[in-house]
Amino acid sequence: MPAYSIVRVGNEYIVQAGEKSILKIASRRRAVKLVTDAAELLVQQVVSRVEDAPSISCDSDSLPDTSKVP
Repeated sequence: MPAYSIVRVGNEYIVQAGEKSILKIASRRRAVKLVTDAAELLVQQVVSRVEDAPSISCDSDSLPDTSKVP
């Protein structure tokens, strides 16, 4: 996730992701809330993808026999 910053320009606040301006809003408090909400949604999306990913299982039959290694 890129670094977000909130910059005041005149009477407005600009939310930036890296060098790119992505949102203009009148209230700093509202800008902070929106950035926080967006970050939480991104985390939930990542967690959901990890939970939905196929699990990797390993049968003991497919493991090499290490009992005979000198």
